[in-house]
Order: sequence, then C-alpha cells, then structure tokens
Amino acid sequence: MTADREAELLASVPDGLFIGGEWRPAASGNSLRVFDPSTGRVVKKIADAGPEDGKAAMDAAADAFPAWAATPARQRAEILRRAFDLLQERKEDFALLMTIEMGKPLAEARGEVAYGGEFLRWFSEETARIQGRYGANPEGTGRMIVSQHPVGPCFLITPWNFPLAMATRKIAPALAAGCTVVIKPAELTPLTTLFFAKLLEDAGLPKGVVNVFTTSTSGAVSEPIIRDPRLRKLSFTGSTPVGQKLLEQASHGVLRTSMELGGNAPFVVFDDADLDKAVDGAMLAKFRNIGQACTAANRFIVHRSVADEFASRVTERVKAFTMGRGTEEGVVIGPLIDDRAVVKAEELVTDAVTRGATLLAGGQRGVIDGLGDGTFYEATVLTDVQAGSNILREEIFGPVLAIVPFDTEDEAVAIANDTEYGLVSYVFTESLSRGQRMIDKLETGMMGLNVGVVSNAAAPFGGWKMSGLGREGGAEGIHEYLQTKYTLTASPYA
Repeated sequence: MTADREAELLASVPDGLFIGGEWRPAASGNSLRVFDPSTGRVVKKIADAGPEDGKAAMDAAADAFPAWAATPARQRAEILRRAFDLLQERKEDFALLMTIEMGKPLAEARGEVAYGGEFLRWFSEETARIQGRYGANPEGTGRMIVSQHPVGPCFLITPWNFPLAMATRKIAPALAAGCTVVIKPAELTPLTTLFFAKLLEDAGLPKGVVNVFTTSTSGAVSEPIIRDPRLRKLSFTGSTPVGQKLLEQASHGVLRTSMELGGNAPFVVFDDADLDKAVDGAMLAKFRNIGQACTAANRFIVHRSVADEFASRVTERVKAFTMGRGTEEGVVIGPLIDDRAVVKAEELVTDAVTRGATLLAGGQRGVIDGLGDGTFYEATVLTDVQAGSNILREEIFGPVLAIVPFDTEDEAVAIANDTEYGLVSYVFTESLSRGQRMIDKLETGMMGLNVGVVSNAAAPFGGWKMSGLGREGGAEGIHEYLQTKYTLTASPYA
C-alpha cells in the first residue's frame, strides 16, 4: 500500500462536522488530532465540537424528524439500499481508512465492511415490513388498532473498535424506522463515520436526517443532548461504567435506551469436542480485531483431559502469527488502539503469571522495525490460570488467550457464569444434548455452538446482566426505534 494512496484517501475524508446537511467547522474553531496507532503519527486534524455544536446537531435532527417520519417506507428503504450499493463500490477505501485509524489488518477491515454493509441491506428490507394488528376486542364493543411509530430523534454513541459496523448497526434501523439521528463517533476513530456520512449524503439522504459531530470533550457535549426534551432515544456501545452513567442521565427524560456494554466471554471446550474445530474457533473468537471486541473470548475453560493438547495447538498457531502494520500483507496482529491498552494487557498477564499461570507464548510489548512508536503487544497464550486472577474478571481487550482447566460439566458452567457480564459464550462439544443444556444454563444473550463468530445482521445482538439492554440487528433491531400505539374504535355494529 503506497503512502500516496493513503494520503489521497485521507484528503478525501471531510474534516468538519456534518450538521443539517452541511459540513462546517466547530463553532470554537478548535480541532482534534487523529493518530495511526501503528506509528503514533498524526494522520488528520478534524473539527473538535463543543456544546453549541451539539445543540446545533440536535436542532437539525429535531427539525428534520417530522418530514422524515412521514416519508414513505419504500423511499427510506431505497436510500438505505443505495447506501449499501455505494459502500460496495467504495469498500477498499473504507477498509484502508479503518486500518489507518484503528490498526486492524486490512483483511479484517474488509470483513468489517462486508459485515457493516449488511445492516444497510437488512434494514432496507425491514423498512417496508413494519407491522401492526387489527381486531375486535373480546367484548365485541370495539375494534383495536395497534400501530408502530418512530420514537423520534435519536442520539447514537459508537465505540472505536468497529468504526463502520457500529455506525451502520445503529443508523440503519433508526432510518428504517423513520427516526432522525445525531451520532458521535469515538475520538480515537472518527474518520470512518465522517466518510460514511459523506456516503449517505451521496445516497440522497435528506438534510438533517443524520448529523455527525466529533469531539474531545464527549461528556460536555453529550450531556446537554441527552437532557434535551426533544431527544427520545439513546443508543450506546462501550464500557459498562460509561453505560451506567449514561443511563442515569437518560432517566431524566425517560428515554428509550439501547446499551451494548462490556463482555467477559467464556469459551468452553468439552472432552468430546472436535479439537480441530475448537482451535479454529479459538483463533476467531480470541484474535479477531486483535482481541479488541466485546465478543472476544476472554476465558478459555477447557476440560482437563484435552487442556494440554488444546494449549499446544493454539500456541503453535499463535507463534506463527505475523505482527505489524495492518496494511502489510500477511499481518494478523496489528497494534492495539493506544498505549493504555498495551499497559492493561501487560498488567493482566503479569498478574496471572505471578499467581501461578504458565506463559506459553508472547507476553511482551511488540517492537517492529520502523514502527518504534506503534502500540503493539504480542499474541499471548497463558495456561493453568488460577482462580482470583484479574484476567478472569476483567475484559482483556487484547490478544491474550487464557486457559483454565475444568473436570465436570457443572464446574464448567459455574466458571463460565461467574461474572457480572453476559454478552456471549462459545461452546465446543459433539454432544447434541450437552449443547442444548448449555443453551439453557449459560447466562449470556448470545451463544456460539461449535463456531467462533456469532455476529450477523439478521440476528439479535445483545447481552444479559451488565452487558446491556436491548438488541441490535435482526427483526428485533428495528423495534428499538419504534413505539407502540393502541387505538380503540367503536364497533361498526354498535
């Protein structure tokens, strides 16, 4: 990948705020810097919004809502479909942009473009399928009409780790339902959302339906929006502590909320598992996105009879990984998002080893020739991780695979459920009955049975316990942006 190609792409990304269909600088004139985590270099300066910019975005969304809500479903669907088609045409640009600002290998970035695009296609199809019902009441004195209506202007807050897919997963159902949007991408990876807003503009989206602001002072800009009485929906993907704070703020206006929060996914390998499938699944569940995913497997709970063989196989695979800048051919492990992520991985691994875990691979900061300021951490395998280790309680968000042995099915379930989180679990067993028992017993909103990736635009994504509220994707996803009205009419026979 040439430097000229990257420079050309970065120059084509808007550097302003997208408010009311117009690109504008921040009211203060301030700007924020976006870095390439593989080099530590600044790649672009963009507008740094303040509270007045947030209010302008909210004004634009509120003004545009009545007309957009009244737009026929087929027209909304066609705009989403055009956006999908444009994304396919520009997929290489989006993939490269994500690799530059987030660090993921280019092959994975292409996968995210495909995944993120499916939300546009799926919800373009769901737009015309919003249904209600009609029927006589039991007493026969009237007719009941149940109808669905858009909730109103929405505030969407997306994370840094999947900058395209998290935007499309929220924007697409909101637009399909007839809602308008203010979206705030993460400060670390804002360029993809700005580039996507440009795509929506090209797809013919009316002015004010989607508004984007980027900021280095998220709380100061977001809180007035959340407390604005015109706002009716808040959707957030990020950490549980931040989600809890946002829920407190949302309670003031009794907002509809969707919260996709932290995870601590168990990956359970039983003694009858197909180890080839389990190892392949482990590579996907752990090292996708360099381990920086809320769905990443955090705790590998492996039956003692196969634990050594499983550890040996995954270690062999991990040692063969190539680490480097994501634009380079064959790279599997790119940089972590920033130095704080590297420090966290170091601390969790050190704590586990101090408590008795065995380090089989990795365990060090990565140093790449020519990329001295990159935030790399080696792909790591730990085995015999002891109870009480921080790595079993905290979300790793890095390329560290931690193995815990177990002896009985009940013990595996107890270890898997011993967490405040409940987003996703992974189970590998060739027993159909055991698989069915795990569906019943594991306290997670999603589960992969003999597979290492569960995300799909047609499926309801979301968790239990402190992993969040609501669902994104699937037939359920559009209902997060709809509200129900019941109307009683007099019986035509009265």
